[in-house]
Amino acid sequence: MNFRPSLAALAALFLATALHANEAKPVDGAPKMAYGLMMKQGDRLIFSPCRDRSYANVEDVSADGAVTKVLNSVGLDSGKRLYVELLGVLDNGTLKASAFNMARVEGRCQMPGGKEESWRAAGNDPAWALVAGGEHVRLQRYGKPDVVLPYTEFRSEGNLSRYDASTDGNKLAVRLEKTLCRDVQANGAFAWTASVEVNGQVLKGCAWQR
Repeated sequence: MNFRPSLAALAALFLATALHANEAKPVDGAPKMAYGLMMKQGDRLIFSPCRDRSYANVEDVSADGAVTKVLNSVGLDSGKRLYVELLGVLDNGTLKASAFNMARVEGRCQMPGGKEESWRAAGNDPAWALVAGGEHVRLQRYGKPDVVLPYTEFRSEGNLSRYDASTDGNKLAVRLEKTLCRDVQANGAFAWTASVEVNGQVLKGCAWQR
């Protein structure tokens, strides 16, 4: 694959300001979410942001190389092309990745959810999907009507984020724990493990921030 470097465009993605490629780029120390495609070329990790033909080298600055280990478990080390969402800092053309949100083999770009989406979660057996943000929390299950409740910000308790609500005969409890979650059917890995209880039924799956 041929990449056409455009460091100014990549910097704009992170810093929201256009920077000239040949100028020194001040480092913003606050990590931001990077959305794009990643692949391995020899010993180099290459990241290309969504909807952009630029690229950056990737340096894993997470504890004990945790980010690279997760990506390798999905297939990066074996040559697979991944869609990734990584928390990091752009420093002179190098994305210093400190944490990951999600990674999927040949996944499609998903830009930030904005005001309408804060969380997504999904699982299998039975198939279900949850979207939370904006005005509603919506749970979809195969063969059953949607459950829709008013959205309120999830409560954070250490590594746990929680949501509880009931209305119109529906009771919903969502528990998201920040532990690595693998979804074999989705061919991906996610930063959060999800447990959703709806009207007495317990659903298990993975979650990621939007």
